[in-house]
Amino acid sequence: MKDVPDVTDRAVATAALSALGVRPGDVLLVHASLRSLGPVADGARGVLGALRRAVGPAGTVVVPAFTPENSDTSPHYRERVRGLDTGAVDAVRASMEAYDPALTPAPSMGALAETVRTAAGAGRSAHPQTSFAALGPGAARLLAGHRPDCHLGEDSPLARLYEADARILLLGTGYATCTAFHLGEYRMPDPPRRGYRCVVASRGVRRWWEYEDVALDDGDFTALGAAFEEAAAEGDVRTGRVGAAVCRLVRLRPAVDFATTWLTEHRTAWR
Repeated sequence: MKDVPDVTDRAVATAALSALGVRPGDVLLVHASLRSLGPVADGARGVLGALRRAVGPAGTVVVPAFTPENSDTSPHYRERVRGLDTGAVDAVRASMEAYDPALTPAPSMGALAETVRTAAGAGRSAHPQTSFAALGPGAARLLAGHRPDCHLGEDSPLARLYEADARILLLGTGYATCTAFHLGEYRMPDPPRRGYRCVVASRGVRRWWEYEDVALDDGDFTALGAAFEEAAAEGDVRTGRVGAAVCRLVRLRPAVDFATTWLTEHRTAWR
């Protein structure tokens, strides 16, 4: 008979987060792979409960709530229509719903992101493709002013998280998912730009909207993260276990500052 895996309860998860370095009052940008954590009592709700207990009533939990499903310029869309004929592609495009921050799900972001997004009192930023959701007293300030033509730059929650000296919690994930590195792309000198298109609602009418923004590319984030960790000052990266997963707690400001320099040096060679 196979052993039944241990289930991590909320108190144990909270203690593990505190041991990792999460403190009351923290602003946390969380990326999570719940599968990596192993069984946690009450699933994603239990993980969110542990996070909120660890940051306390003065802390704020933030997650990406991206919606590539409503864009025809996203890798998600290209994979969805791969091999389809013209009629089937047209049917897919017709079925794509306009972004509504109160209702549009973020299925590709995982269970924790959806749990935060749908929690009572949660807020969500306005960008139709790269919104963030947050719970806590800092949520409104962090999410405000997310311009629809600025995915992850100075007019996005990432810049507000930078100002708040937030920390990144990689909960069973690696640097490949470290969204904050994208802010470094915007801070490179003359970053390349590209066109984007997605479905929005204007006065209740569904329509396609095209805009230009920085060309986002996370293909080298794993290498970037390894370089950052090697060069990081004491306290900028802390590593520990939560459940079955190796997790990292990273100071966002030095991570973004390092990313800006590293990306400028390494991507210049590509251009």
